[in-house]
Amino acid sequence: MNKQQYLDLCRRRLLTSWGLMCRVVYGLTLAAISPTALAQVPNGIPANGSHRQEADQPLASSDTSHEDPRIKRVIVRREGDDGSKSYRIPAMTVTPKGTIVTCFDIRWNGSGDLPANIDVGVMRSTDNGDTWGPMIVAMDYDQNVANSRDNGVGDPAILVDRDSGHLFIAALWSFGDNGWHGSRPGLDFMETGQLVIARSTDDGLTWERPRSITPQIKDPSWRLLFNGPGTGIQLIDGTLAFPAQFKNAEAKPSSCFIYSTDQGENWKISPAAIPDTPLTSESQIVQLGDGSLLMTMRNETRDPQRVWSRWEWTSELANGRWVDTRLDVTDPVCMAGLTRHPSGVVLLSNNNSNRRERMTIRYSRDEGQTWSEGRLLDPRPAAYSCLATLANGEVGILYECGDSGSVETLTFARFPLEWVTEEKAK
Repeated sequence: MNKQQYLDLCRRRLLTSWGLMCRVVYGLTLAAISPTALAQVPNGIPANGSHRQEADQPLASSDTSHEDPRIKRVIVRREGDDGSKSYRIPAMTVTPKGTIVTCFDIRWNGSGDLPANIDVGVMRSTDNGDTWGPMIVAMDYDQNVANSRDNGVGDPAILVDRDSGHLFIAALWSFGDNGWHGSRPGLDFMETGQLVIARSTDDGLTWERPRSITPQIKDPSWRLLFNGPGTGIQLIDGTLAFPAQFKNAEAKPSSCFIYSTDQGENWKISPAAIPDTPLTSESQIVQLGDGSLLMTMRNETRDPQRVWSRWEWTSELANGRWVDTRLDVTDPVCMAGLTRHPSGVVLLSNNNSNRRERMTIRYSRDEGQTWSEGRLLDPRPAAYSCLATLANGEVGILYECGDSGSVETLTFARFPLEWVTEEKAK
């Protein structure tokens, strides 16, 4: 089935019944996984700015915490599903109705990044992840436009406005060669990658056409500005915020965040969390009990630790400042998940390795100042991940993983908070 045939089929499904749910079998039994599974190893961005990866390496582990029967797992997307060769970049939120809404890249022709034939897909679950509805295409630009290089859009992040119930997806639209490497200074879509946002007003069933907010917030001298990816948040005062990143005029990347105080109509941008070094990119944020924002960032200087900083503010979000910048938690230079449970426990999902493997959940009871050693969720190759608190109070994670490569599936897992916190903090 090609892309157009799939879209036609999807429209017919949506017109006939949105209530149809696809029962997914819990067929993934991690106790049987071979300890010699292969791990995908990122070598990051060399000085010339090009991504490359080393050959997969063998993995061994004696940790059996991933075998706990309290962990429930479902494979949400697998390579080849609905005619797409790859699915990547998990993002997830939970709506006021309790619906889990995930979004991700539909990488039709392969696992490579933009520019490529990539759309943003959505899948929903109304029963805490037991079953999932059909895939919805939320963002799709016409790949047949001349000189568009497949006109792809991807690397999504998602958030929910709990006051209105509306959902927002932010993503990068690349017309031509305007992805991570090719995007240039400017504001127009012909010059630079576009940070676009789409809204859903019906719990994620349908999505408005995406609009670019690049002219509102991008410095024209920067080469690129776009979102997280992963999950955005709503602050206690109702402000909507997405983690973001930009490449300045010298092509040096920095993490930041964008925010809206009028329910997503207009957006503003924070200063760079770290304007100089270490270089940072993909990030996630949570609001702490004192109102400040904790950000965890991918470390682009290749130090095998995550970068952390906190946005401290009082009456006006725009008048804050970054404080407490530090390095902490082993990381192989990858995107990670971050969330704050209603109990006040902050949770982190990332690879407890110098390779993309061993998806691990850590917790902090002191607002991210110190972290537990972590509990192993999945010993296999794994990469990007996203966390959320479910309607039943359990923790949900959507993450990339596989038996022989880190991006073979998008897998959803859920577990009680106690599964994590039973392990003592360091």
